[in-house]
Amino acid sequence: MSEAQDWYAGGCHCGRVRFRVRIPEPKALACNCSICSKKGFINLIVPPEDFELLQGEEELASYRFNTKVAEHRFCRVCGIHPFSRPRSHPGSYDVNARCLDAGHEFLAVTPFDGRNWEQSVDSIR
Repeated sequence: MSEAQDWYAGGCHCGRVRFRVRIPEPKALACNCSICSKKGFINLIVPPEDFELLQGEEELASYRFNTKVAEHRFCRVCGIHPFSRPRSHPGSYDVNARCLDAGHEFLAVTPFDGRNWEQSVDSIR
């Protein structure tokens, strides 16, 4: 694992959306909520200073549901969801670790019970 100050590049499938992220801790979440499980999203939540959108803002579309707090961003060309603004950490970014160019195998992935979000969310705040 590289040092926390290293930036990791990533993006969508077609390459129109590109970002970079610093990973303060090599930990991520595998949420079983309806949207994360359907997308296969591995959640890497980082503060805003550790995320930078490099290109593709104009290619991104948004999807909100339920409380409308979380903003799920996806490439309108290829449909991949490279990151979101999560309900649990609304000021942060939730990077889809599967979209990292280097892969996500170096991350310790912990299950999160998003199906019971209200009862589980305090465990990740």
